[in-house]
Amino acid sequence: MSAYVDGLKMLARRELSEAQVRQRLARKEHSPEDIDAAIARLREERAIDDARVAEAIARTETSIRKRGKLRVRMQIERAGIAKAIARKAVDDVFGGIDDETQIEGALRKRLRGRETIADDREFQRLYRFLVGQGFESDRALAALKKHKGHKGRED
Repeated sequence: MSAYVDGLKMLARRELSEAQVRQRLARKEHSPEDIDAAIARLREERAIDDARVAEAIARTETSIRKRGKLRVRMQIERAGIAKAIARKAVDDVFGGIDDETQIEGALRKRLRGRETIADDREFQRLYRFLVGQGFESDRALAALKKHKGHKGRED
């Protein structure tokens, strides 16, 4: 079977970056020349479009997984998409998103209906979680402080 047909089948199942298609075709033991020809044809037919894939990843990571800019950009780059394309996709998607709402959504999901953070251990655990999700540390701290000890205690 030709590399082009294999590439089309892969892309019919889900959006993939050019690097991902190349890697998968190589795993199927197609020759480098056949892979180059297939990629060129798929790109020409707009079946492969790294900018479109980057935006799709960014939308999924933000709306479903509630992740922050840094983590989203890392996920896009992990798919083999150039840093400039990843940065543009993240900027475009996050242009319509309020950062505070995004952090609150991730935090609310983790707190499971509670409004306050139980103790310092949970505070630290949630901080690590938010930073790991790609939120900037200062924004994560500010969001956590809003939920810390509404029971009359301050610190």
